[in-house]
Amino acid sequence: MTSAQSAGSHVFMDYTGAFFTDEASHLQVLELMRTAVERSPATEVHAKAVPFDGSTSPPGFAAVVLIDESHLTAHCYADRGLLAVDCFTCGQTDPDTVADDLHAALLEVMPELVLVKRERIERFTTGA
Repeated sequence: MTSAQSAGSHVFMDYTGAFFTDEASHLQVLELMRTAVERSPATEVHAKAVPFDGSTSPPGFAAVVLIDESHLTAHCYADRGLLAVDCFTCGQTDPDTVADDLHAALLEVMPELVLVKRERIERFTTGA
């Protein structure tokens, strides 16, 4: 049996304790995400964060930084304290490096965050 090779990797992180109460929390998280990308070999091509007030979606936000190698996203259910982050890269950027950087920055501004799950999955596998 041969080991699979991949052209990309995806890192998922799930947090609890993400009770964002400030209206600008989505912008703060977006800036942390952009900084993590900036410190990596990847190149940002677009960034956006959208807050949800609870009228059509649960309170929280979604944020994305599109990079030349794929994306870094965050989705928050602020009323439940849940934050999901995913970093998908192809090419030369290791998603663990970006995820580690963002994780450290998040804990710095929200020490009550708890990382409950982190998983890395290889993507674009060839089977060869």
